[in-house]
Amino acid sequence: MEVPINFDDIRPLNNDEVKEAIESLINNADFERAFRYIQPDVDWKKFSETMRSYKTKEDFKSKLAYQIVMMVASKTTFSLTISGRSRLPKDKKPCTFISNHRDIVLDASFLNVMLYDVGYGMTQVAIGDNLLIRSWIETLVRLNNSFLVKRNLPVRQKLDASAELSAYIRHTILKTKESIWIAQREGRAKDSDDRTQTSILKMFNMSGDKDILSNLIELNLFPVAISYELDPCDYLKAKEFQQKRDDPEFVKSQRDDLLSMETGILNSKGRVHFTLTEPINESLAKIDPTLEKNELLGEIATIIDKEIYKHYRFYPCNFVAFDLLYNTNRFSGNYGAKDKEQFVKYLQGQLDKIVLPNKDEDFLRTKILEMYSNPLKNHIENE
Repeated sequence: MEVPINFDDIRPLNNDEVKEAIESLINNADFERAFRYIQPDVDWKKFSETMRSYKTKEDFKSKLAYQIVMMVASKTTFSLTISGRSRLPKDKKPCTFISNHRDIVLDASFLNVMLYDVGYGMTQVAIGDNLLIRSWIETLVRLNNSFLVKRNLPVRQKLDASAELSAYIRHTILKTKESIWIAQREGRAKDSDDRTQTSILKMFNMSGDKDILSNLIELNLFPVAISYELDPCDYLKAKEFQQKRDDPEFVKSQRDDLLSMETGILNSKGRVHFTLTEPINESLAKIDPTLEKNELLGEIATIIDKEIYKHYRFYPCNFVAFDLLYNTNRFSGNYGAKDKEQFVKYLQGQLDKIVLPNKDEDFLRTKILEMYSNPLKNHIENE
């Protein structure tokens, strides 16, 4: 299976491509319009001069990208915090950060600014090419050190794309010595029932020349647990659940993806916390290597999942949602009457945003309650 050694079709931009990329962005009306969403009063001429001053990806990431992400955090989160920093490799050894997935854009962006703040450095980021709806979006993400994951391919092409992606990730970790971030599954778990897909692990293994465990240990897998107090896209996810229930052939449009990205970036998320869990190489080394392949991959996925479940951070809304969904008072000691009142009001407000011709409010309410209660459910079932 031939894998392009230069990875030109999926890699981030090289530094000698930065100047041209920046020119294309600042002269793109769609990019300007999108940027003004975040910073309406920007002086475009001055901004363009600042953009032209960035000569490398590192310049762009550590200055503009960092500034934009922190601006979004200050406007749309009550707090953005990280724990488990002491678990990072002391020698900055590259890691494959693998996490649950809540927000299309911000999961990796938030992680990167916090890793940068603690002196570890930003990661390369895996992003699905289905989200590169406009040419300027692809330019922007590749300038910001993202690499592309090819989606929606025929079976044969998908196999080739997985081999290329696997080789690129291994090359990045072992040769260029950069960390990466990748979600534990393709797309977000819209019901927040986070489970690592073994297809991701199979992809990691494809480029190795040893046994499965040794190949994955080489990549230094490092689970990260992401906890958002509020998910601005919860009502959009619930709407999609009903659309798929009512029409099994339903497929989201590019417009839907754009709306999800905009909603996730621009709206309130409450408290947001990232936990760097325990790196899992020691746990992987204890697995019986003679297990049948699918059983072995299942064991590895379970180890990742349990690290994530164990390290979630919970908020009153998670406990309220669980008790409402299961009609219990099990967690009533974790919230007050005001917490419950606020969440019930929030829930109704999100439901009111959903416009469907045959709107099933009971179903939609259940789906949103599942989103907020599933992390807690998985946590208590794996204690």
